[in-house]
Amino acid sequence: MTTTMHRSHRVAGALVGSAVGDALGAPFEFGPAGAFSARFPVPARGVETEMCGGGSLGWEPGEFTDDTQMALLVATSLVERGGLDEADLFDRFRTWAQADPPDIGIQTRAVLASGLPWDVAAADHSTRTGRAAGNGSLMRTTPAAIRFSRDGTQATMDAARRISALTHGDPSAGEGCAVFHELVRVALDGGDPLAAVPAALDQVAPEHRPRWAAVLDPHWTPADATEANGAVWPTLGQAVWALRHGRDFAEVLRLVVDLGGDTDTVAAVSGGLAGAVHGMGGIPMRWSSVVHGKVPGFGDRRWGLADLQQLAAALDGGALQSYDPGVIPRIGPREVLPGIWAGNLDGARYSEADFAVISLCRLGDPFPHEVHRMAYLADNDLNADVDTVLTDVLDDMAALRADGRRILVHCHGGASRTGLVLRGWLVREEGMSVAEATGHVAERWEHLGLWNDSFTAALHRLERSR
Repeated sequence: MTTTMHRSHRVAGALVGSAVGDALGAPFEFGPAGAFSARFPVPARGVETEMCGGGSLGWEPGEFTDDTQMALLVATSLVERGGLDEADLFDRFRTWAQADPPDIGIQTRAVLASGLPWDVAAADHSTRTGRAAGNGSLMRTTPAAIRFSRDGTQATMDAARRISALTHGDPSAGEGCAVFHELVRVALDGGDPLAAVPAALDQVAPEHRPRWAAVLDPHWTPADATEANGAVWPTLGQAVWALRHGRDFAEVLRLVVDLGGDTDTVAAVSGGLAGAVHGMGGIPMRWSSVVHGKVPGFGDRRWGLADLQQLAAALDGGALQSYDPGVIPRIGPREVLPGIWAGNLDGARYSEADFAVISLCRLGDPFPHEVHRMAYLADNDLNADVDTVLTDVLDDMAALRADGRRILVHCHGGASRTGLVLRGWLVREEGMSVAEATGHVAERWEHLGLWNDSFTAALHRLERSR
């Protein structure tokens, strides 16, 4: 394909990808290497997925940890204050810490509980203990990387250092955040962050550059780490290593979670970077659809996928507003193919609870269905990743059908995107040509829309790939 991925897909991918990595890695935190692949030797796409929950703190499937909780504090402060207000951000961190979150880093807790002002608390802790180069500032910095990415290299790296210094007095942590910011900036602009590593290292303070150059070297592997991955150096080193070796978002995350140790944080960092590279459509929908959590100290709001996507857009200069599709006349659900039903937005929203719903459009409020997957697909020709999304949807549908579930596919009007998936199922699973599949669906679903030529082109590629 020649279509360039729209920046908004990368921005959403970065923020959601970080939260997804956090939730995916949480159940395996401080476990042994290889535990993830031992439990999930192949992708788990049916009713039960790799978003398994559990772990020492009993996380719900898809629930994010302190990594994303703090990232949301960074994000909301940046949006609501119109930029970096260090005192405001530190106050939010302190309010969160005082609410006794179930997971909080030892160093972060000590700094926030010190009672000292924002501009001296971390430095005092570092001076007294000599321990301040943990990965706790790197894990939360993806939102700031998005917010300052439009301001250029110097501005984004400076912001990274300042935010890191609120809790991590060792400049090494700030330099790691600065490098991460620059790599994300390059990725959001459509560039190759791996190729940008040498230039980013040139901006690192000279006294810290050799150590960072070592862990970011193309030949470095996790076996070369001299510290556990609770330290900032191996955390970023492992994230970049996985990006070098993973073919897609899912493989990058599998590689880092399989390293064991501080899996939620390394996966959060990796997910932010890989999400900026592969875009929102590259994140498996079985993972992104269930990511959720609350921020202790800030009410009972339950953050979910749509909230993260809206916040990502606001960080990148858009308006922070929720989406309300309103009430539309219901279409469907109707069984169009054996075991596969079709509908529009409200036809799906108010359908029977035992459907496994595949949503292909924005929703507003989440559905109450037990199994609900949401794909990132716009009804335009800007879906550079339409082949990836379509494959992800069809693979999940096949697994859910094997689990005995009725599947309900829908988009807003039940026409174009719904038709893409119905036709794609027939092309891949029934061996039909695109023309045969189109005719078959048109006879059974009068709402089929064929105006999107990029969708038909994707179906022809799918047909040729069989």
